[in-house]
Amino acid sequence: MAKHPVQLFVSRLSFYTTNEKLRALFLPFGELKETRLLIDPRTQRPKGYGFVTFESETDAHSALKALNGKIIDGRIIFVEAAKTTRPGEN
Repeated sequence: MAKHPVQLFVSRLSFYTTNEKLRALFLPFGELKETRLLIDPRTQRPKGYGFVTFESETDAHSALKALNGKIIDGRIIFVEAAKTTRPGEN
């Protein structure tokens, strides 16, 4: 069975959460392809949300179940499957 990367959307992150902290938070659940914290270009501060891409759907599901609703850096975070559309889909 081939592994397909699965992207999670993480919201309500603290403005003190860094990309490194985000990666460290999700790394125990499996092999990560990418972590991306969105940054406000004007203020250079995190926007409070980001994306985590796992190599495996099983690992992504485990992380989602374990971390959704947890308090991280003083905030309750939400983790859900990212809604992605492929080019040409509407």
